[in-house]
Amino acid sequence: MHLVYPVVLAALLFSVGVYGVLARRNAILVLMSVELMLNAVNLNLVAFDAWLRDSLHAGQALTLFIITVAAAEIGLGLAIVLLVFRNRGTADIDRLTALGDPNEDAAEAAAEAAVPNDRAAA
Repeated sequence: MHLVYPVVLAALLFSVGVYGVLARRNAILVLMSVELMLNAVNLNLVAFDAWLRDSLHAGQALTLFIITVAAAEIGLGLAIVLLVFRNRGTADIDRLTALGDPNEDAAEAAAEAAVPNDRAAA
C-alpha cells in the first residue's frame, strides 16, 4: 500500500477539524472537531509506523497515549460545557465572554456605572 493514501486522508480529516474549530459556535461541535484533528494525527502515526517497519512500534504506542489523552480531554471538556450550559443556558462560544457568574458580572457593571468617575469631573 502506498503511503500517500493515508496521508491524504489524514490531511483531509485535519482540514475538516480545523474548519470545525474555526467556523462553529457550539462548544460540543468544537470538541468534536478537535477529536477529528487528533484522529488525523493518529492515522499519520500508524501509517508512518507501518511504512517504516519500526521494530518498537513507537507510532502505535504514541497513538495509544494520544487516545488516552483525548478521552480525558473529552471527559473534562464535556463536563465544563455542561456546567456552562447549566449556568448560562447556552453552549454558544461567542456569548461566553466571562467565566464568572452572569449575575455577578451584571452587578459589577452596574456598580461601576454608579460610581462617579473622578477624571470626568476634573
